[in-house]
Amino acid sequence: FFHSQPFWLVLYFCFNLGLTLYNKGVLIHFPFAYTLTAIHALCGTIGGVFLLKAGIYMPAKLSAADNLALVAFSVLYSINIAVSNLSLEMVTIPFHQVVRAATPIFTIFLSMVLFGSRSSGQKVASLIPVVAGVGLATYGDYYCTTAGLILTVLGTFLAAVKTIFTSILQSSPSLSHQQHSNSLFRYVVPPRLHLHPLDLLARMAPLAFIECVMLAHISGELDRVRLWSVQEMTPWTATVLFLNGVIAFGLNIISFTANKKAGPLSMTVAANVKQVLSIILAVLIFDLSISFTNAAGILLTLAGGAWYAAVEYRERRAKGKI
Repeated sequence: FFHSQPFWLVLYFCFNLGLTLYNKGVLIHFPFAYTLTAIHALCGTIGGVFLLKAGIYMPAKLSAADNLALVAFSVLYSINIAVSNLSLEMVTIPFHQVVRAATPIFTIFLSMVLFGSRSSGQKVASLIPVVAGVGLATYGDYYCTTAGLILTVLGTFLAAVKTIFTSILQSSPSLSHQQHSNSLFRYVVPPRLHLHPLDLLARMAPLAFIECVMLAHISGELDRVRLWSVQEMTPWTATVLFLNGVIAFGLNIISFTANKKAGPLSMTVAANVKQVLSIILAVLIFDLSISFTNAAGILLTLAGGAWYAAVEYRERRAKGKI
C-alpha cells in the first residue's frame, strides 16, 4: 500500500494543500517572510544531509564553473521563495492562487525568448481563458494592495524562470543544445548538469539559508524578529515554525516520488484540484468574501489551466517524452 500510486498522490495533494494554508496562517502571526524562507531552507539543509548520509542519492562531481552556476541559481531559488512568501503575506490565498495559475504564460514567453521554442496554437489558445479569468478574479479585490499585486505577478514570473532553469540543471548535455551557447542568453541560462532532484535540492538549501538570513538582516527584519521573539516566542510557537519547515522539505521529497510513481497527468490533476480546494478553504478559514465576478474568474482560470495541462500532456506523449 505504501508503495502504491494512490498513496503517494494523496500524500502529495495533502502536503501541497496543507502547506499553502499553513504558510498563510503562519504569516498572519509571524509576518517575517525572509525569516520563514530561511527556516524552510534550514530544514531543507538538515534533510538533505540526512538523505545523503542515508545513501538515498549520490552527489554529482561538479567543476568550479558548475558550482558558480549553482550559486547564481540559488539566488533565484531564494528570491523566488521569498517573493512568494512576501506576496502571500499581502494578498488573499484566492488572489495568490489565481495569479499563480498564469505561470504557463510566462513559461511560453521565456521558452520563446531563451530557446526560440514555438508553442502550438492549442497551447496558446488555452491561455486565453487563463488571462481573462485572472482579470475577472482580481477585479475589485479590496484585499489586494498594489505592492501585493506587483509581488504576486513577479513571483509568478520567477516561478516560471525557476521551473525552466531547474529542468535544465537536471537534464543531460547534448549536441542539440550547443546551438544556444553562442546566443545572447548564454550567460543567463545555466549549464545542463544532469543533477538528481534531491542532489539539486540539497545543494540549494544551505545557499538559500545564508542568502535569506542576509536579506533579513539587510532589510532590518532580523531586528523585528528578535523583538517579536522576546514578546511572543513560546515552545509551542517554535514547534509550529519548525513543523512548517519540515512540511516544506517533505513536500519536495513527496513531489519527486509522486511524480515518478503517478506520472505527470495525475500530478497535474492533483495540482488543479489543490488550487480549487485551497481557494474554497481559504474563503472559509480566513472569512473572505468573493463576488460572482471573482468566482467566475476563478473557475475560468482553473478551466484554462486544466486545458493547458491536457494539451501539454498530449504533446509530450506524442513526442514520446512520457
